[in-house]
Amino acid sequence: MQRIDHPLLCASLGSQKTLSSFHFGTAGSGPKIYIQASLHAEELPGMLLVPVANPIGLAQRLDHKPMGRFELDTSENFNRHYPDLAAAVEPMVRDQLGPDATANVLTLRQAIAQFLTSWQPNTELQSLRRTLLLLAHDADYMLDLHCDCEAVLHFYTEEACWPQLAPLAHFLKAQTILLAKNSGQQPIDECLSGVWWQLAERLKARGLELPVPQACCSTTIELRGELDVSHTWAQTDAQAILNWMQFIGVLACPQVPEVPAPQCQATPLAGSETLHAPAPGVVVFAAQVGQQLQAGDLVAEVIDPIANQVHRVTAGVTGCFYARIRDRYITSGGELGKIAGAQAFRSGELLGA
Repeated sequence: MQRIDHPLLCASLGSQKTLSSFHFGTAGSGPKIYIQASLHAEELPGMLLVPVANPIGLAQRLDHKPMGRFELDTSENFNRHYPDLAAAVEPMVRDQLGPDATANVLTLRQAIAQFLTSWQPNTELQSLRRTLLLLAHDADYMLDLHCDCEAVLHFYTEEACWPQLAPLAHFLKAQTILLAKNSGQQPIDECLSGVWWQLAERLKARGLELPVPQACCSTTIELRGELDVSHTWAQTDAQAILNWMQFIGVLACPQVPEVPAPQCQATPLAGSETLHAPAPGVVVFAAQVGQQLQAGDLVAEVIDPIANQVHRVTAGVTGCFYARIRDRYITSGGELGKIAGAQAFRSGELLGA
Protein backbone atom coordinates (compact mmCIF):
# COMPACT_ATOMS: atom_id res chain seq x y z
CA MET A 1 0.00 0.00 0.00
CA GLN A 2 1.20 3.51 -0.86
CA ARG A 3 -0.13 6.74 0.62
CA ILE A 4 0.08 9.92 -1.46
CA ASP A 5 -0.75 13.38 -0.10
CA HIS A 6 -2.04 15.93 -2.61
CA PRO A 7 -1.85 19.59 -1.50
CA LEU A 8 -4.84 21.63 -2.64
CA LEU A 9 -4.66 25.21 -3.83
CA CYS A 10 -4.10 27.48 -0.83
CA ALA A 11 -7.29 29.50 -0.35
CA SER A 12 -5.96 31.93 2.24
CA LEU A 13 -2.65 32.99 3.74
CA GLY A 14 -1.35 30.42 6.20
CA SER A 15 -3.99 27.84 5.27
CA GLN A 16 -3.28 24.59 3.38
CA LYS A 17 -5.50 21.53 3.01
CA THR A 18 -4.36 18.16 1.73
CA LEU A 19 -6.18 15.27 0.10
CA SER A 20 -4.72 11.83 0.90
CA SER A 21 -5.09 8.80 -1.37
CA PHE A 22 -4.17 5.17 -0.74
CA HIS A 23 -3.04 2.89 -3.56
CA PHE A 24 -2.94 -0.92 -3.65
CA GLY A 25 -1.52 -3.33 -6.21
CA THR A 26 0.49 -2.57 -9.33
CA ALA A 27 -0.85 0.08 -11.67
CA GLY A 28 -1.72 -1.32 -15.08
CA SER A 29 -1.70 -4.96 -13.98
CA GLY A 30 -5.48 -5.27 -14.13
CA PRO A 31 -8.74 -3.31 -13.81
CA LYS A 32 -8.56 -0.17 -11.68
CA ILE A 33 -11.12 0.30 -8.92
CA TYR A 34 -11.41 3.80 -7.44
CA ILE A 35 -13.39 4.27 -4.22
CA GLN A 36 -13.95 7.52 -2.36
CA ALA A 37 -16.06 8.53 0.63
CA SER A 38 -17.63 11.59 2.20
CA LEU A 39 -17.47 13.98 -0.73
CA HIS A 40 -20.44 15.40 1.17
CA ALA A 41 -18.31 15.63 4.25
CA GLU A 42 -21.01 15.15 6.91
CA GLU A 43 -21.94 11.80 5.32
CA LEU A 44 -19.62 9.64 7.38
CA PRO A 45 -20.39 5.88 7.08
CA GLY A 46 -18.05 5.45 4.09
CA MET A 47 -15.10 6.92 5.99
CA LEU A 48 -14.82 3.65 7.93
CA LEU A 49 -14.06 1.99 4.55
CA VAL A 50 -11.85 4.52 2.73
CA PRO A 51 -10.41 7.97 3.54
CA VAL A 52 -12.30 11.21 3.19
CA ALA A 53 -12.47 12.78 -0.27
CA ASN A 54 -13.26 16.29 0.96
CA PRO A 55 -10.95 17.92 3.53
CA ILE A 56 -12.52 21.30 2.74
CA GLY A 57 -16.02 20.29 3.77
CA LEU A 58 -14.79 18.23 6.70
CA ALA A 59 -13.37 21.39 8.29
CA GLN A 60 -16.54 23.47 7.79
CA ARG A 61 -18.68 23.93 10.91
CA LEU A 62 -21.20 26.61 11.82
CA ASP A 63 -22.71 26.97 15.29
CA HIS A 64 -21.34 23.53 16.23
CA LYS A 65 -22.98 21.87 13.21
CA PRO A 66 -21.14 20.23 10.28
CA MET A 67 -21.58 21.97 6.92
CA GLY A 68 -20.11 19.50 4.48
CA ARG A 69 -22.53 19.49 1.52
CA PHE A 70 -21.89 22.99 0.17
CA GLU A 71 -18.69 24.99 0.12
CA LEU A 72 -19.30 28.02 2.32
CA ASP A 73 -17.29 30.36 0.07
CA THR A 74 -19.32 29.72 -3.10
CA SER A 75 -22.45 27.89 -1.84
CA GLU A 76 -21.70 25.26 -4.49
CA ASN A 77 -22.49 21.60 -3.84
CA PHE A 78 -19.25 19.63 -3.54
CA ASN A 79 -20.77 16.94 -5.78
CA ARG A 80 -21.99 19.08 -8.66
CA HIS A 81 -20.50 21.09 -11.54
CA TYR A 82 -17.72 18.73 -12.62
CA PRO A 83 -16.48 19.40 -16.17
CA ASP A 84 -18.13 18.07 -19.30
CA LEU A 85 -15.33 15.74 -20.33
CA ALA A 86 -17.01 14.57 -23.52
CA ALA A 87 -17.20 18.12 -24.85
CA ALA A 88 -13.65 18.81 -23.72
CA VAL A 89 -11.93 15.86 -25.36
CA GLU A 90 -14.00 15.20 -28.47
CA PRO A 91 -12.06 17.74 -30.59
CA MET A 92 -8.80 16.24 -29.31
CA VAL A 93 -9.58 12.64 -30.31
CA ARG A 94 -12.01 12.81 -33.21
CA ASP A 95 -9.32 12.20 -35.81
CA GLN A 96 -7.31 9.75 -33.70
CA LEU A 97 -9.91 7.03 -33.11
CA GLY A 98 -10.15 3.90 -35.22
CA PRO A 99 -11.76 0.45 -35.39
CA ASP A 100 -9.86 -0.95 -32.36
CA ALA A 101 -11.96 -0.45 -29.21
CA THR A 102 -9.05 -1.15 -26.84
CA ALA A 103 -6.83 1.38 -28.60
CA ASN A 104 -9.68 3.92 -28.50
CA VAL A 105 -10.01 3.54 -24.74
CA LEU A 106 -6.29 4.23 -24.31
CA THR A 107 -6.47 7.26 -26.63
CA LEU A 108 -9.45 8.69 -24.79
CA ARG A 109 -7.92 8.19 -21.36
CA GLN A 110 -4.76 9.95 -22.49
CA ALA A 111 -6.85 12.85 -23.82
CA ILE A 112 -8.80 13.11 -20.56
CA ALA A 113 -5.54 13.10 -18.59
CA GLN A 114 -4.14 15.80 -20.87
CA PHE A 115 -7.23 17.97 -20.37
CA LEU A 116 -7.14 17.55 -16.57
CA THR A 117 -3.40 18.20 -16.41
CA SER A 118 -3.78 21.43 -18.39
CA TRP A 119 -6.70 22.63 -16.23
CA GLN A 120 -5.43 25.38 -13.94
CA PRO A 121 -7.89 25.82 -11.05
CA ASN A 122 -8.06 29.23 -9.41
CA THR A 123 -10.01 28.21 -6.28
CA GLU A 124 -9.54 25.64 -3.55
CA LEU A 125 -12.81 23.95 -4.56
CA GLN A 126 -11.76 23.64 -8.19
CA SER A 127 -8.41 22.22 -7.16
CA LEU A 128 -10.23 19.56 -5.12
CA ARG A 129 -12.39 18.64 -8.13
CA ARG A 130 -9.35 18.45 -10.39
CA THR A 131 -7.39 16.30 -7.93
CA LEU A 132 -10.25 13.84 -7.51
CA LEU A 133 -10.67 13.54 -11.27
CA LEU A 134 -6.94 13.00 -11.81
CA LEU A 135 -7.09 10.15 -9.31
CA ALA A 136 -10.20 8.57 -10.82
CA HIS A 137 -10.29 9.40 -14.54
CA ASP A 138 -8.71 6.15 -15.73
CA ALA A 139 -10.65 3.85 -13.40
CA ASP A 140 -12.63 0.97 -14.82
CA TYR A 141 -15.00 1.23 -11.85
CA MET A 142 -15.66 4.23 -9.62
CA LEU A 143 -17.57 3.93 -6.32
CA ASP A 144 -18.64 7.17 -4.62
CA LEU A 145 -19.77 6.44 -1.05
CA HIS A 146 -22.41 8.74 0.42
CA CYS A 147 -25.35 8.44 2.81
CA ASP A 148 -28.74 10.12 3.22
CA CYS A 149 -30.33 11.57 6.35
CA GLU A 150 -32.30 8.47 7.42
CA ALA A 151 -32.37 5.78 4.76
CA VAL A 152 -31.93 2.22 3.62
CA LEU A 153 -28.93 1.39 1.46
CA HIS A 154 -29.66 2.66 -2.04
CA PHE A 155 -27.75 2.79 -5.27
CA TYR A 156 -27.60 5.36 -8.10
CA THR A 157 -26.02 4.69 -11.48
CA GLU A 158 -26.34 5.62 -15.13
CA GLU A 159 -28.25 3.29 -17.41
CA ALA A 160 -25.10 2.55 -19.43
CA CYS A 161 -23.38 1.25 -16.29
CA TRP A 162 -26.17 -0.86 -14.84
CA PRO A 163 -25.40 -4.19 -16.57
CA GLN A 164 -21.83 -4.13 -15.23
CA LEU A 165 -22.73 -2.81 -11.76
CA ALA A 166 -25.81 -4.92 -11.02
CA PRO A 167 -23.74 -7.58 -9.15
CA LEU A 168 -22.31 -4.89 -6.84
CA ALA A 169 -25.79 -3.61 -5.96
CA HIS A 170 -26.86 -7.16 -5.15
CA PHE A 171 -23.76 -7.92 -3.05
CA LEU A 172 -24.54 -4.75 -1.07
CA LYS A 173 -28.18 -5.85 -0.70
CA ALA A 174 -29.40 -2.49 -1.98
CA GLN A 175 -33.07 -1.95 -1.16
CA THR A 176 -33.53 0.72 -3.81
CA ILE A 177 -31.73 1.01 -7.16
CA LEU A 178 -32.22 4.20 -9.16
CA LEU A 179 -31.22 4.47 -12.82
CA ALA A 180 -30.96 7.50 -15.08
CA LYS A 181 -29.39 8.15 -18.44
CA ASN A 182 -28.23 11.53 -17.13
CA SER A 183 -29.49 12.94 -13.84
CA GLY A 184 -28.10 16.42 -14.51
CA GLN A 185 -25.82 18.92 -12.71
CA GLN A 186 -22.65 16.88 -13.42
CA PRO A 187 -21.93 14.95 -10.19
CA ILE A 188 -18.51 13.36 -10.15
CA ASP A 189 -19.68 9.80 -10.81
CA GLU A 190 -21.61 10.79 -13.94
CA CYS A 191 -18.74 13.02 -15.07
CA LEU A 192 -16.53 9.93 -15.14
CA SER A 193 -18.93 7.37 -16.62
CA GLY A 194 -20.88 9.79 -18.78
CA VAL A 195 -17.90 10.78 -20.89
CA TRP A 196 -17.91 7.35 -22.54
CA TRP A 197 -21.52 7.01 -23.67
CA GLN A 198 -21.73 10.73 -24.45
CA LEU A 199 -18.65 10.54 -26.68
CA ALA A 200 -20.11 7.52 -28.44
CA GLU A 201 -23.31 9.48 -29.11
CA ARG A 202 -21.41 12.58 -30.24
CA LEU A 203 -19.34 10.59 -32.71
CA LYS A 204 -22.37 8.74 -34.03
CA ALA A 205 -24.17 12.04 -34.56
CA ARG A 206 -21.25 13.05 -36.79
CA GLY A 207 -21.61 9.85 -38.78
CA LEU A 208 -18.56 8.23 -37.21
CA GLU A 209 -19.24 4.59 -36.39
CA LEU A 210 -16.31 4.05 -34.06
CA PRO A 211 -16.24 1.61 -31.12
CA VAL A 212 -16.24 3.50 -27.80
CA PRO A 213 -17.00 1.02 -24.99
CA GLN A 214 -18.29 1.98 -21.54
CA ALA A 215 -14.77 1.96 -20.13
CA CYS A 216 -15.72 3.49 -16.76
CA CYS A 217 -18.74 2.37 -14.77
CA SER A 218 -19.50 4.56 -11.78
CA THR A 219 -22.06 4.61 -9.01
CA THR A 220 -23.15 6.64 -6.01
CA ILE A 221 -23.81 4.30 -3.09
CA GLU A 222 -25.87 5.71 -0.23
CA LEU A 223 -24.78 3.78 2.87
CA ARG A 224 -28.05 4.24 4.76
CA GLY A 225 -28.35 7.28 7.09
CA GLU A 226 -26.07 9.80 8.75
CA LEU A 227 -26.25 8.03 12.11
CA ASP A 228 -25.55 4.58 10.68
CA VAL A 229 -21.85 4.74 11.52
CA SER A 230 -20.85 1.46 13.15
CA HIS A 231 -18.21 -1.23 12.88
CA THR A 232 -20.93 -3.78 12.14
CA TRP A 233 -22.28 -1.90 9.11
CA ALA A 234 -18.75 -1.05 7.91
CA GLN A 235 -17.65 -4.69 8.09
CA THR A 236 -20.79 -5.80 6.26
CA ASP A 237 -20.34 -3.23 3.49
CA ALA A 238 -16.59 -3.79 3.17
CA GLN A 239 -17.13 -7.54 2.83
CA ALA A 240 -19.79 -6.97 0.16
CA ILE A 241 -17.39 -4.80 -1.86
CA LEU A 242 -14.57 -7.33 -1.43
CA ASN A 243 -16.89 -10.12 -2.60
CA TRP A 244 -17.77 -8.05 -5.66
CA MET A 245 -14.09 -7.41 -6.39
CA GLN A 246 -13.46 -11.14 -6.19
CA PHE A 247 -16.44 -11.78 -8.45
CA ILE A 248 -15.09 -9.47 -11.18
CA GLY A 249 -11.59 -10.93 -10.84
CA VAL A 250 -9.79 -7.97 -9.30
CA LEU A 251 -8.93 -9.89 -6.11
CA ALA A 252 -7.78 -13.49 -6.13
CA CYS A 253 -9.83 -15.98 -4.12
CA PRO A 254 -10.09 -19.77 -3.83
CA GLN A 255 -13.77 -19.68 -4.80
CA VAL A 256 -15.62 -16.92 -6.64
CA PRO A 257 -18.56 -15.68 -4.54
CA GLU A 258 -22.04 -16.11 -5.93
CA VAL A 259 -24.08 -12.99 -6.56
CA PRO A 260 -26.90 -12.79 -4.00
CA ALA A 261 -30.51 -12.62 -5.09
CA PRO A 262 -31.68 -9.02 -5.68
CA GLN A 263 -33.42 -7.28 -2.80
CA CYS A 264 -35.35 -5.09 -5.24
CA GLN A 265 -35.85 -4.31 -8.90
CA ALA A 266 -34.14 -1.30 -10.44
CA THR A 267 -36.45 1.68 -10.98
CA PRO A 268 -35.99 4.96 -12.86
CA LEU A 269 -34.68 7.95 -10.95
CA ALA A 270 -37.32 9.88 -12.87
CA GLY A 271 -39.91 7.75 -11.03
CA SER A 272 -38.68 8.78 -7.57
CA GLU A 273 -41.22 10.95 -5.78
CA THR A 274 -39.97 13.62 -3.39
CA LEU A 275 -42.55 14.46 -0.73
CA HIS A 276 -42.84 18.06 0.48
CA ALA A 277 -44.45 19.61 3.53
CA PRO A 278 -47.69 21.46 2.73
CA ALA A 279 -47.23 23.69 5.79
CA PRO A 280 -44.73 24.33 8.58
CA GLY A 281 -44.87 22.23 11.70
CA VAL A 282 -43.65 19.27 13.72
CA VAL A 283 -43.08 16.13 11.64
CA VAL A 284 -44.42 12.78 12.83
CA PHE A 285 -43.61 9.95 10.43
CA ALA A 286 -46.12 7.16 9.99
CA ALA A 287 -43.88 5.26 7.54
CA GLN A 288 -40.45 3.80 8.26
CA VAL A 289 -37.55 3.80 5.79
CA GLY A 290 -37.54 0.60 3.79
CA GLN A 291 -41.32 0.27 4.00
CA GLN A 292 -43.21 -0.62 0.84
CA LEU A 293 -45.97 1.91 0.29
CA GLN A 294 -49.03 2.04 -1.88
CA ALA A 295 -50.19 5.27 -3.49
CA GLY A 296 -52.41 7.00 -0.93
CA ASP A 297 -50.71 5.54 2.16
CA LEU A 298 -50.00 7.95 4.99
CA VAL A 299 -46.31 8.82 5.15
CA ALA A 300 -46.20 11.63 7.71
CA GLU A 301 -48.23 14.20 9.58
CA VAL A 302 -47.10 17.82 9.80
CA ILE A 303 -48.59 19.29 12.94
CA ASP A 304 -49.17 23.01 13.56
CA PRO A 305 -49.55 23.25 17.34
CA ILE A 306 -50.59 26.92 17.21
CA ALA A 307 -53.50 26.52 14.80
CA ASN A 308 -54.15 22.96 16.07
CA GLN A 309 -54.03 21.63 12.52
CA VAL A 310 -52.73 18.31 11.23
CA HIS A 311 -51.59 18.11 7.59
CA ARG A 312 -51.47 14.59 6.17
CA VAL A 313 -48.75 13.75 3.65
CA THR A 314 -49.52 10.68 1.56
CA ALA A 315 -47.64 8.67 -1.03
CA GLY A 316 -48.30 9.67 -4.62
CA VAL A 317 -46.64 6.54 -6.05
CA THR A 318 -46.27 2.91 -5.08
CA GLY A 319 -42.77 1.89 -4.06
CA CYS A 320 -40.09 1.75 -1.37
CA PHE A 321 -39.90 4.67 1.06
CA TYR A 322 -36.11 4.73 0.85
CA ALA A 323 -35.08 8.01 2.52
CA ARG A 324 -36.44 10.65 4.87
CA ILE A 325 -35.22 13.72 6.73
CA ARG A 326 -33.67 13.52 10.20
CA ASP A 327 -35.02 16.80 11.56
CA ARG A 328 -38.52 16.78 13.01
CA TYR A 329 -39.47 20.39 12.34
CA ILE A 330 -40.14 21.43 8.76
CA THR A 331 -40.82 24.73 7.03
CA SER A 332 -43.44 25.04 4.34
CA GLY A 333 -42.39 23.30 1.14
CA GLY A 334 -39.48 21.51 2.79
CA GLU A 335 -38.46 18.03 1.67
CA LEU A 336 -39.73 15.16 3.82
CA GLY A 337 -38.67 11.99 2.05
CA LYS A 338 -38.49 9.95 -1.15
CA ILE A 339 -40.37 6.99 -2.62
CA ALA A 340 -38.95 4.90 -5.48
CA GLY A 341 -41.78 4.57 -7.98
CA ALA A 342 -41.59 2.20 -10.94
CA GLN A 343 -42.91 4.62 -13.57
CA ALA A 344 -40.95 7.66 -14.75
CA PHE A 345 -42.89 10.91 -14.42
CA ARG A 346 -40.17 13.55 -13.96
CA SER A 347 -37.80 15.13 -16.45
CA GLY A 348 -34.95 17.65 -16.48
CA GLU A 349 -32.71 17.96 -13.43
CA LEU A 350 -33.37 14.84 -11.33
CA LEU A 351 -31.07 15.54 -8.37
CA GLY A 352 -31.76 17.80 -5.41
CA ALA A 353 -29.65 20.71 -4.32
